[in-house]
Amino acid sequence: MVAPRLVLVLGDQLSQNIAALKAADKARDLVVMAEVAEEGTYVRHHKKKIVLVLAAMRKFAEELRRDGWDVAYTRLDDPENTGTILGELLRRASERRITEVLATEPGEFRLIAALSDGPLTFTLLDDDRFVASHQEFEAWAAGKKQLRMEYFYREMRRKTQLLMDGDHPAGGKWNYDSENRKPAKDDLLRPEPIRFQTDDTVRDVVEIVESRFADHPGQAVPFWFATDRTQALAALDFFVENHLVNFGDYQDAMLQSDRFLHHSLLSAYISIGLLDPLEVCQKVEAAYENGKAPLNATEGFIRQIIGWREYMRGIYFLKGPSYTQLNFLNASRPLPAFFWSGEIDLNCLKTSICDTLEEAYAHHIQRLMVIGNFALLAGVNPYEVHEWYLAVYWDAFEWVEAPNVIGMSQFADGGVVASKPYISSGAYIDRMSDYCGTCQYSPKIKMGEGACPFNVLYWNFLETHSDIFSKNPRMAQIYAGWRKRKAEDRQKILADAETFLSNL
Repeated sequence: MVAPRLVLVLGDQLSQNIAALKAADKARDLVVMAEVAEEGTYVRHHKKKIVLVLAAMRKFAEELRRDGWDVAYTRLDDPENTGTILGELLRRASERRITEVLATEPGEFRLIAALSDGPLTFTLLDDDRFVASHQEFEAWAAGKKQLRMEYFYREMRRKTQLLMDGDHPAGGKWNYDSENRKPAKDDLLRPEPIRFQTDDTVRDVVEIVESRFADHPGQAVPFWFATDRTQALAALDFFVENHLVNFGDYQDAMLQSDRFLHHSLLSAYISIGLLDPLEVCQKVEAAYENGKAPLNATEGFIRQIIGWREYMRGIYFLKGPSYTQLNFLNASRPLPAFFWSGEIDLNCLKTSICDTLEEAYAHHIQRLMVIGNFALLAGVNPYEVHEWYLAVYWDAFEWVEAPNVIGMSQFADGGVVASKPYISSGAYIDRMSDYCGTCQYSPKIKMGEGACPFNVLYWNFLETHSDIFSKNPRMAQIYAGWRKRKAEDRQKILADAETFLSNL
């Protein structure tokens, strides 16, 4: 008789197509799922994020049971709960006298290391929900001086045949990003996101999260995210039918009155397994082929999934566990307290951080060009920035979050991800949002009283790091303009920046 095995299913692996379940035997193996304190507290995860994962886990466990699987599920308040994934595996192994574990590779080095530290025999399978395997990404990266996402993305288009006309990209271009930078206006007819009713499972989870994680950021309610596959598919359909057509044009826009605009709000559902990334892309591609969405919107959306998402995972595993410790610019300022409260008098920061704390969500331009831009210009320690992003966003899992923050946002990897820092003065924020109109600072004032802090911090950053970036061909014109300014104006700008930072 063949011995049974434990089949580990983690909270971001909620798919019947996950590798460990596909390799398991329903007739003899035991599925192990566990809500453990360690996974909620290694950073102070947002309450809504914890509710999302735990509620989705509970529903998925029931789905597996209905499908005939034997599931050993540990709830957070189980008195026998050991508090760690490995502890729960050891407990179940002892109960059933099992020594072998089937697992799909976790998305964090922290968990990979934890699973290897014990007496059980692990078979760790590749997570084949991704288009590119580790080996494929390593082969693509081998020998390249620059690992630019755009060229990797083209390989993913060729492999998946998404938006392809034979060997050529649909419409003749690979990238329509230049068409996707329009500012938005208030629109009372813009559809609101689809919101799901709170059910008994969610209510039970909310109660325990509010009790066990009371000191974590945000509030557990109101909670309206999808927590099972049926709901997630409904969210996908709603996006394609109501928002995809305008997604491209306004994907970089920001409005105080509309946190979501035309964004899909699907990233967390893909990350935890409720949606498959390729099924999402194929649904979006079909809308384009049926004349229901323009190419710039379709390509821009698909690029985020098979381009940026795949590329971020590739960088994370290529660079290894030490990647999050990188600090190329030697930034050392502690994370300002207002990151946890939103109490700051810059309206763009206040709005973006308050959106984050209330919803566990902000869209990519708020994350990159407002919050991340400020942290980089202010010289905040990138590891602290990384931990904050990992904690507060509903879709933040380290494999995707860390390269976005350490590499793309904070330039802490020295240019592995980005060819130059993603920084801007107040002018960009003013152009892409309505934040500045009600702010006490003006992006049009470059220095002195009333000047937007982003203006003086921008030039202060460039001056501080001129030995590095003045030689960058993409930044040479910026430095040339800076050096043409009057000496006394440059001194005033740098003094204003120093005053702001000293008061931070």
